[in-house]
Amino acid sequence: MIKKVIILANGIVLSQSSGFEAVFGQAGEFIDEVSQLYTVLKERAVDLILIPEIYPKISRGVVRRLRMRNPMADIWQIVWTDAVDESLLGIYDGTININDGPEQINKKIERILHQKSLLKKYGIVGRSEKMKIVAETIDRIAPTDISVLIIGPSGSGKELVSRAIHNYSSRSEGRFVAINCGALAEGVLESELFGHEKGAFTGSVARRVGLFVQADKGTIFLDEIGETKPDMQVKLLRVLEDGYFYPVGGDQPAHSDARVIAATNRDLSEAIRDGLFREDLYFRLGVVKIVLPSLYERRQDILPLLCHFASSENLKGFSDSALDKLLRYDWPGNVRQLRNFVASMAALQPDGEVSAGDVEQYISEQAIEQRNLPVVTGHTQEEAGHELIYHALLQLGNEVKMLRDLILSNLPVRHEFETESEAGGASPSFSDKTLKDIEKVMIETALQESGGNRKKAAQKLGIGERTLYRKLKEHNLS
Repeated sequence: MIKKVIILANGIVLSQSSGFEAVFGQAGEFIDEVSQLYTVLKERAVDLILIPEIYPKISRGVVRRLRMRNPMADIWQIVWTDAVDESLLGIYDGTININDGPEQINKKIERILHQKSLLKKYGIVGRSEKMKIVAETIDRIAPTDISVLIIGPSGSGKELVSRAIHNYSSRSEGRFVAINCGALAEGVLESELFGHEKGAFTGSVARRVGLFVQADKGTIFLDEIGETKPDMQVKLLRVLEDGYFYPVGGDQPAHSDARVIAATNRDLSEAIRDGLFREDLYFRLGVVKIVLPSLYERRQDILPLLCHFASSENLKGFSDSALDKLLRYDWPGNVRQLRNFVASMAALQPDGEVSAGDVEQYISEQAIEQRNLPVVTGHTQEEAGHELIYHALLQLGNEVKMLRDLILSNLPVRHEFETESEAGGASPSFSDKTLKDIEKVMIETALQESGGNRKKAAQKLGIGERTLYRKLKEHNLS
């Protein structure tokens, strides 16, 4: 059997520590040289690499190169004392003290390998301790029927975790249905969840089965549960208590045996204090809570995620300087943002690796977008909404004027003495064009003037290259 644990130990290590081989002899495969280890990592997957602190010439650069060859492998340091070498601080995933003896060391290695197997089992990419704890929690609760509340920022993988719980539960043969509670108006949300009877409201020409019934014997995932209104919270509480609910417009209760997994990116305890969320519903939903960290809080997972998505998108890779910038970036959109970044790079750099310039441009574009987001003003929600609408309309008006001026400036000049027939008939008025039509014309013009060079076209339009690529797809432009 191919061993998944590699121990870097040459003659120097073995001669300086007489008990080393006795302690680690059964733990894994011994390799003498770093160069040999590079070759092994190129040929096969390894779960754990152990490097003694007395192994000569181990630097941050060496460990980083090892990580590049196998981003998912844990790299632990074997130590003889509890003293910390500050020059190597943060580059290892942990330490194993040789003085703990064979039994304790083998238990520790077994736990590391078990955690690695759980990460793989549940489709979690990374090696951070926080995500290992998440995987262990999924493993314990998946076989049960208890409700779960997943807490984490947007883009952190809440739906991925909920699907993993469902897929490894006794309900895996049933349906998994998901809904974003914050994306729908309250009346629409109620109809989606509980269904409605024919004639329940204008336009309801037929009876509709809701998601709770569709998820019977399966799992329903309620994303952004913190955005629900008090009336909806009461109805959800009853479903959690006994499985019964009333379809919209119905007078007979319906029943569903669906496991409920909810998620939020809000601090629900604060919402409870503010009277915006029911405490009893919070406790019903959160029988078990899973907290997903932001990507900023688990930086050691950035490299594995980059490599994972690059592989799935057939992206060649990243230059060293690009990687430095990516590993230092905070990723405010978390895993979703990182995945989208790799996808856009794969489209823009299909035959080459991502450069530091590509990363700098991306980060610059993200900073501009962040500056354009609304900020807390102290206004009420209604006042803030009116203000945002006003600014949006003002900006839209300016954009329409700019677009109109640009297109009119590119129209062929029609002389006053030309008749309508001589000019080729009545030209369509500007008002006949939608913004989408105008946008398409602008993109086509910019591409034509740039000789098909997308980078130059984006500069002409004053937008990022990734934005242009997205617009090309929207308008079906090659």
